[in-house]
Amino acid sequence: MNKATRKAIIAGNWKMNKTATEAKELISQLIPAVKQADCEVVICTPFTSLCTAVELCRGTNIHVGAENVHFEKSGAYTGEISADMLVDLGVEYVIVGHSERRQYFAETDETVNKRAKAALAAGLKVIVCVGESLAQREQGVTEELVRMQTKIALQDVSAEEMQRVVIAYEPVWAIGTGRTATSEQAQEVCAAIRKVLGELYGQAVAEATTVQYGGSMNAGNADELLEKPDVDGGLIGGASLKADAFGAIVAAASK
Repeated sequence: MNKATRKAIIAGNWKMNKTATEAKELISQLIPAVKQADCEVVICTPFTSLCTAVELCRGTNIHVGAENVHFEKSGAYTGEISADMLVDLGVEYVIVGHSERRQYFAETDETVNKRAKAALAAGLKVIVCVGESLAQREQGVTEELVRMQTKIALQDVSAEEMQRVVIAYEPVWAIGTGRTATSEQAQEVCAAIRKVLGELYGQAVAEATTVQYGGSMNAGNADELLEKPDVDGGLIGGASLKADAFGAIVAAASK
């Protein structure tokens, strides 16, 4: 991490876990576990827990995010949630383009871009996920794929808006599998993402943009991953559901 030029951010992605009642219990444990953090702490909860999370995290150092957002402001989109709805709740962050959204819900690079722009227009901070499958890594196209995903996701996003964008590199083969990219692999791809940001926006924006690693980061491997110069934090899945494990990762990012 390079805290001199950009924020270290640890964001928990709860996925489809925790009822609102269970969320209340977990957040009550998280608040003391991360109160000494020297990095930004975010929890991204299911829609049903957002009101609970915003209320409980008010006045703490925990920021609240959603796990997805629709790209239209309103309309006949049954079951969807708009950016304005999230802002009205007091939500600050939103994840777009998570690999599970791409895999199970037909998310494309183009819809990721539309969601990102809608969220930014509403004033939200956006965590844009990019990453390759195991087959793509074995084919040697990781960098080309991640460059393409990043470029399309950020199409028509201004340099000024980039102040509210985080890129999360999440190798699909390391999500929920217990497999983790080595610190060298994570550094290599995060550096490639920063390089393409420099090509798109200039070096100053590239150096100021937080690039996270997501893919089975846990208390045991966080130190090694976060000591790499271009790994600025983590998008945490399973470990974000346990206060002690999440607190340990936050502590690693606070060094």
